[in-house]
Amino acid sequence: MKLEKQQKKQKQPKKTHFFQQIISTILFLILIGMIYSSFGGETKKPEEVTLSQVAEMVIAEQVASISVKGDTLTLIKKDETKNQAKKESGSSLTETLATYGVTGDMLRNTPITIKSESNALLIILNVASILIPIIFIGFFFWYMMRQVNGSGGMKAFSFGQSKAKITDPNDKNKKITFADVAGNEEAKQELLDVVDFLRSPKKYFDVGARIPKGVLLTGHPGTGKTLLARAVAGEAGVPFFHLSGSEFVEMFVGVGASRVRDLFEQAKKASPAIIFIDEIDAVGRARGVGFGGGNDEREQTLNQILVEMDGFEPTEKVIIMAATNRSDVLDPALLRPGRFDRTVMLDVPDRKDRLGILKIHAIEKPLAADVVLEIIAEQTPGFSGADLQSLMNEGAIFAARANRTKITQADLLAAIEKVMIGPERKSHLHTEQERKIVAYHEAGHALVASVLPNADPVHKVSIVARGHAGGYTLKLPLEERKLTNRAQFYDDLAMSLGGYVAEKIVFGDVTTGPSNDLQVSSRLARNMVTKWGMSEILGPVAYAGNTTGSAMWGEGIKNQEYSETTAKMIDDEVRSIMQNAEKRAHEVLDQYRGALDAIVTKLFEVETLEREDYNKIIEKFGIVPKKLPEQKTT
Repeated sequence: MKLEKQQKKQKQPKKTHFFQQIISTILFLILIGMIYSSFGGETKKPEEVTLSQVAEMVIAEQVASISVKGDTLTLIKKDETKNQAKKESGSSLTETLATYGVTGDMLRNTPITIKSESNALLIILNVASILIPIIFIGFFFWYMMRQVNGSGGMKAFSFGQSKAKITDPNDKNKKITFADVAGNEEAKQELLDVVDFLRSPKKYFDVGARIPKGVLLTGHPGTGKTLLARAVAGEAGVPFFHLSGSEFVEMFVGVGASRVRDLFEQAKKASPAIIFIDEIDAVGRARGVGFGGGNDEREQTLNQILVEMDGFEPTEKVIIMAATNRSDVLDPALLRPGRFDRTVMLDVPDRKDRLGILKIHAIEKPLAADVVLEIIAEQTPGFSGADLQSLMNEGAIFAARANRTKITQADLLAAIEKVMIGPERKSHLHTEQERKIVAYHEAGHALVASVLPNADPVHKVSIVARGHAGGYTLKLPLEERKLTNRAQFYDDLAMSLGGYVAEKIVFGDVTTGPSNDLQVSSRLARNMVTKWGMSEILGPVAYAGNTTGSAMWGEGIKNQEYSETTAKMIDDEVRSIMQNAEKRAHEVLDQYRGALDAIVTKLFEVETLEREDYNKIIEKFGIVPKKLPEQKTT
């Protein structure tokens, strides 16, 4: 927890508003000007008089004292006013006044002070009067540049510098090792060569071995790509330069390339080291497609990355690691041997890996005695590492909200549904008719899934709104599988249309409720036809998935490599599959209409049916419940 707070604190930018800086600077300069005018400005000068006037004042005994400094006379009269006069150079005051009729007796009663003139002080004052304004102006510009450089994204004088965050290998608070990363054993094994090379490069050089310069981590979002890259640096004990691909690109052309050069220079000085570029597809997309100067800047940045990777010496001890969810849109030049020539796939964790991830995230959390993480791991198939971390955090929030000091199993089970579907919307009130429609819709899904042999078992049915759903049906597979056959897809399609068909049977009409079901099932049917060769009519031909090496707006640019006649056949086959799924769902719901009504009646009473209560209902109608689960939602 302490480490997370430190990282967040370091990541927070300075929140300084530009207009506030301008106002504070102006007020500061006004204050400096007032101080300067008070201490460095000119004082009010006494009135200048002639020597004849001085003589007249002395004769009239109006002078209280006379101060002589060089050729300047300062007279203080008896009425406390001051006058100044200039005497002749080289002659004394007595000689000068004598020419105007002032005798020595007349001056005897007038105090006369002779002050020596300091030439050094005059020089200092003259120089200061020139330097002080220059210093003030220089300070003003320094202050403004400092404020501009310090504000959020306005680092006007550091455009070309790399923004990489550097993790010191000796910082124990930030150090991450493979022990902190559960699962991904195959990926770890692939990366052990990199770790060993960074630890002992000499043994590889001695036998002429060349470790890959670049390692590309790819996989679903949340599978731990960044965490694994940090773990490689932690295991090897080398500096870790981390930045996102988007941080290279600015509004000025050439800035990204400059930052790439600066980044590689820093890494070479700190070698052995690891450079990690997260979301590299932001700058590494295929060249030649796009519009405007922004694309030119991105391509220049990519070109510089390619040049820097080619420029590595054979003994350079710097490894480039990158992560992306879209390896299909990367430029082929990035993936050729000599650059990112090792690709490490990170899959969604299986049950064993999920358990390991849950144990890591549970280390700092107080768990109640009833918590069984094995059950949580079983009920979260398809969850990524990030999903599991969120699940544990949501469980802790539920416990804190209930003023408990420990997290219970019920908290974690509730967190599963929140992460999968969204929070409960208890304030979202349905009318009685809407509740009835939602109940039949969800009961239709559940009943079709329970009857068809290849559909997954039902875990929970609810008419409580969550997230964007007015109700939901959770179904859990009997076992985790990497491959799905055509029979399973057909049953999944029928189950997806169970809610749609139930609305048509009971109400004679359909609502907007099944919109997501129709979108998901239509996409699945089209993939069956165009990607997986599961159509008897079109046969084992793939009509989709072929993209050019370019990308636009985040998507691969697809080339339709089949005729309009084939396109019509594809549409007809997709429609046929969907209609067949609708027919099968209709047959099930017609046959077990009594069970459908019984499920709805119970849902009106309790709003949420758990697996045990649901199975008791369907058993009364001759439906044999399937065994328990893991998790999936409709």
